[in-house]
Amino acid sequence: MRIILVTLVSLFFNYTVHAQSIAKGYVYHDLNGNGKKERKEKGISGVSVSNGVQVVQTDEDGQYELPVGIDNILFVIKPADYKVGVNEFNQPQYYYIHKPEGSPSLTYKGVEPTGKLPKSVDFGLIKVEEPTNFTSLIFGDPQAYTLEEVNFFARGIVSELKGVENIAFGLSLGDLVGDDLVLHSPYIQAVSEVGVPWYNLMGNHDMNYDAVSDSLSDETFEANFGPANYAFDYGNAHFIILDNILYPDPRDENGYWGGFRKDQLDFVENDLKYVDKNKLIVLAFHIPLQHEKENSFRNADRQRLFDLLKEFPNTLSMSAHTHLQRQNFYTQADGWHQEKPHHEYNAGTTSGDWYSGEVNESGVPASTMRDGTPKGYAFLNITGNQYTIDYKVAGKTKDCQIEIFNPKVVAKGRGTQATISANFFMGTKGNTVEYRIDEGEWSPMNYVEIVDPSFVESLYRWDTIEELVPGRRPSNAVNSTHLWQGRIPTNLSLGDHQIEVRATDMFGRTFTQKSSYRLETPKDIN
Repeated sequence: MRIILVTLVSLFFNYTVHAQSIAKGYVYHDLNGNGKKERKEKGISGVSVSNGVQVVQTDEDGQYELPVGIDNILFVIKPADYKVGVNEFNQPQYYYIHKPEGSPSLTYKGVEPTGKLPKSVDFGLIKVEEPTNFTSLIFGDPQAYTLEEVNFFARGIVSELKGVENIAFGLSLGDLVGDDLVLHSPYIQAVSEVGVPWYNLMGNHDMNYDAVSDSLSDETFEANFGPANYAFDYGNAHFIILDNILYPDPRDENGYWGGFRKDQLDFVENDLKYVDKNKLIVLAFHIPLQHEKENSFRNADRQRLFDLLKEFPNTLSMSAHTHLQRQNFYTQADGWHQEKPHHEYNAGTTSGDWYSGEVNESGVPASTMRDGTPKGYAFLNITGNQYTIDYKVAGKTKDCQIEIFNPKVVAKGRGTQATISANFFMGTKGNTVEYRIDEGEWSPMNYVEIVDPSFVESLYRWDTIEELVPGRRPSNAVNSTHLWQGRIPTNLSLGDHQIEVRATDMFGRTFTQKSSYRLETPKDIN
């Protein structure tokens, strides 16, 4: 009996040692940028390093220690005024995967066994002059289900950004592909052509659906992109990237639910201990922090996140997932602790309405979203600890910010219920949107939450064709959160009249768009 007991204790001890080790290493000045610490390259003190939950800072010699188990990714939290190297696909190299036994057997390949923990896990940083005023590129849901759709993404989005200048880095907000995780590789190849360092986060269509627990649902993502939860500084902003999909859904083990595991929020708490309260905190995740329905997002997780941000006055959240575009604001009634509401930008997508709609001259579907927002991408502009966001419609000039829908011809002097509609893509309730006719007096337009008539018109075209055309019918319309209407004057002279719409966004910037209509003499019924 004593021999059996000793054996069991020994096995437990060996398993504990195997499952819980201490990782050591340095964060150092990578003077030659080769990613290997050399004798002359000194350590950097005061840099945060994490194992995905705990966060420590390097000592005066640049050294750190962290516990690791058999499923950890160690990563450096890049400080301002430094950069990390990138691989051939412009993916930042800031992490080390420690999975001595590799990923479990899954449909899509995870991480190969990494073997014994190295004696020293080091992270090289390259010193740079990093501006506090900068711009990053934001992509929502590339979400290609086939190689053809990866090609649509490459030709419809990436091609017009190839070689773009003055961009610090890019970030895709999840659903990089559509369930077929083999497509991660061609996605990586496509987005690398933009030519800037590119970060990614996990969406519900990037998961291992055959995983038995949420902590294992990101195995293929980790193999292709690194940690699903991480952070970095740029200028006076601190970015926190999070996986916010709970899978399988803990309520019934079917599907998924928006929310966070405890260890993920522990990471956020531990990370923020070392972040200056004056920095802009930018959180990025896939599913919006919806507060209307518990069905969409676990309320307790959103509340703990809000609690952790209580003492940070400058914040922004970014999400995607909905294939719509809207501005969400969270107030004290939603559990936000500050007087100024927390802004969440729910970004329009690069796949638009899942690559549907009419095909343009380049052979790429229009993919206008169900709320009337054309597919596109965003520029996050940061000045110090403040920000603005610009939405760029794919294939259009940057001043394309409003879509006007109005009748082309109207009977003079006859009342009509026809209206002038303005879809202000980055707008939200409370914005000032006005219109005028023939450079006359500006009049306010009325905010409405209805379907976008221009998008509905495109659906009718599909529903009334008598022969099939290339492409796929778009999804049905949903109410837009950025639509305004005004009456159409009929008491003017016969002929053409110009409509001009002026909209001011939440950042105080004004945009205009023009259209026209014609007044004709009413025709009698014979």
